[in-house]
Amino acid sequence: MDKGKKIKDVSYAKYGYFFIAPFFIAFLIFQLIPLGQTIYYSFFEYYRSGLKIIGPNPVGFANYQALVESGFLKYAGNTIIMWLIGFVPQIIVSLILAAWFTDVRLRIKGKQFFKVVIYMPNLIMASAFAMLFFALFSDNGPVNSTLISLGILHQPFRFLSTVWGTRGLVGLMNFLMWFGNTTILLMAAVMGINPALFEAAELDGCSPRQTFFKITLPMIRPILVYVLITSMIGGLQMFDVPQILTNAQGSPNRSTMTLIMFLNNHLYSKNYGMAGAVSVILFIVCAILCLLVYFTLNADDGMSHGKKKKKARRA
Repeated sequence: MDKGKKIKDVSYAKYGYFFIAPFFIAFLIFQLIPLGQTIYYSFFEYYRSGLKIIGPNPVGFANYQALVESGFLKYAGNTIIMWLIGFVPQIIVSLILAAWFTDVRLRIKGKQFFKVVIYMPNLIMASAFAMLFFALFSDNGPVNSTLISLGILHQPFRFLSTVWGTRGLVGLMNFLMWFGNTTILLMAAVMGINPALFEAAELDGCSPRQTFFKITLPMIRPILVYVLITSMIGGLQMFDVPQILTNAQGSPNRSTMTLIMFLNNHLYSKNYGMAGAVSVILFIVCAILCLLVYFTLNADDGMSHGKKKKKARRA
């Protein structure tokens, strides 16, 4: 080979850009541009009154001020309460099930069957779930009939006419739909822990409780943070279950009206300015939660990296 000849380097980078271009084009058209328009119109008076369209007229932060005065904070509180009712038992039950299914000492038979069963509610549409619970817990439904026949109640309990009864049903449905998914995630996290750690703990005489709190929980902390934040984002977007269960009214006394139900009312009434303001606030909250996940995980990596450097210096 002649040394004077230059060998051409073939660059395949352009082909990578070609393959990822469709995603960025779709993202630009269907997400980024609508997001920019939503933020833009949140500072305008823009709604439909009958057949007449009012605006868009710039009003500054008037839409955001009107949100606070229209009970926005109350609906945010409703959303958080119903999310907590479903999430607290969800994370507790999921942790227990994940610890049981991954413990080789228990030798549980039929693990695959139980995994499929606990995950199945996640495959059911939320609308179907809400209709099922509406029929089960109505005044003349099977639940009230059973409680009366057992002598526990003397008259039907109006689940859907009491504040905490309705909130409890929404929380129960969210728990049943999502605890299987959370269990699978936590099981994957536990199975990713080095088995030598559990063997060493067993040889040192650690009890199952000590092993769980001293080894399992600290090691799956990143997944726990991920589950917490994604669940919070999902909770902020809670819509279909309370919408169908309360016939879009948020009854009783709008105690189950969520932020997305409030947003939907403004979209239905063609008040684009107010709907944009609600969307922007939700976007900011979700962005803060995502950043919290990012910095939490990076903080853990930074701490472990710093410890390794200190050990290297000491050595």
